[in-house]
Amino acid sequence: MTTTLRARVLGAGGWPIEHAVLTLTHPAGLQAGRAAADATGAASISGITPGSYLVIVSAPGHRPLARNVLVTNAGLTLNDIVLADEGGRRLPEPGTWDIDPVHSSVRLRALHLGLASVHGRIAEFSGQVEVGDPVERSSVAVTMKAASIDTGSDQRDAHLRSSDFLNTDVYPDLVFRSTAVSPVDGDRWAIDGELTVRGVGRQVRLDTTYLGTGPDQWGGTRCGLHAVTELRRDDFAVDWNQAVRIGIGTIGAIVQIEIDVEMVRR
Repeated sequence: MTTTLRARVLGAGGWPIEHAVLTLTHPAGLQAGRAAADATGAASISGITPGSYLVIVSAPGHRPLARNVLVTNAGLTLNDIVLADEGGRRLPEPGTWDIDPVHSSVRLRALHLGLASVHGRIAEFSGQVEVGDPVERSSVAVTMKAASIDTGSDQRDAHLRSSDFLNTDVYPDLVFRSTAVSPVDGDRWAIDGELTVRGVGRQVRLDTTYLGTGPDQWGGTRCGLHAVTELRRDDFAVDWNQAVRIGIGTIGAIVQIEIDVEMVRR
């Protein structure tokens, strides 16, 4: 009786590694099977006799990983295998990098009635990152159009744009300006700055993961970042309509923000 070993291979940031190689060996060192991952990072080795094996996962530019596994009669599906970059990531070169809004996104999530999540996005934004030397001297400036908020409901979006909430006629822009960039661990960085909403500025921290730098098909150089933060609605409610405070039980006090940024070197 034979069975199948399955796995999915990912890189930092959760992206699949196509053509990663899965190698299965017997304890004595003889190869029992080998397979390459597809575009989704999935790989499988069939025709395996149940027993103990060593699985080795490798990919160019990544550190190989070895793991002892026990394959049963029912087969074995491994959890996602994440490979670290070989030698760490090359940091972006000093200079001006422009955010590409087509390949970037700003997403929001809040609870409604304390039960279901309401998801939204800021559709229009622009900004630049001035990468310093060293990187800790970098700065970030982003402007988001408040009226471009989109939660999938015209009625709700109109209310969010009204004077009860964002008051977009008076305050058309949401603005973030960094005050400090500091390393945390590996590819994780903290970007501290001031976010201005309705003319009220508050300090926020973006927990940021650096995803790497590489060439694009147009001859340019691009860089990827992923960042998350949480905002307390009350922090920006200094002069908001009383209806907002009355509605605190229906609209979550915490708004989670998730940001994916692709930027191109100017």
